[in-house]
Amino acid sequence: MPAGDAFTPDQLYDIERAVRHAEDASGLHFSVYVGGADSETRPFALELLNELDDPDNSVLVYVDPAGRRLEVVTGANARRQLSDHAAGLAALTMQTSFATGDLTGGLVTGVQQLGTHAHQPPLLHANEPHKQ
Repeated sequence: MPAGDAFTPDQLYDIERAVRHAEDASGLHFSVYVGGADSETRPFALELLNELDDPDNSVLVYVDPAGRRLEVVTGANARRQLSDHAAGLAALTMQTSFATGDLTGGLVTGVQQLGTHAHQPPLLHANEPHKQ
């Protein structure tokens, strides 16, 4: 997560913990990028997503506090687990916190929400033969 200077160690820990929670809940990879864009926001966020180790199974939250921009972008496989509607609800939650000046709280809550919405329940008995 770039822009580490903007966060205290405790805030970074809280964000990293939210990312781990979202990853555990969903099986997807989550990344948070806080900083300015080199170009238009959405193409820049997609470029960042594509630079990740496993972009197809990743969710990237891009925030530009100075430009008041937020993007949630998903890879091809992640999109199957996380609907646009669910991502939009998480984005709305984050924007509400950001508007009150709580960047860390917004990121933590939003990432946790994304992970919860992308949750995949475990398959039970998937490898066991059917008993009669």
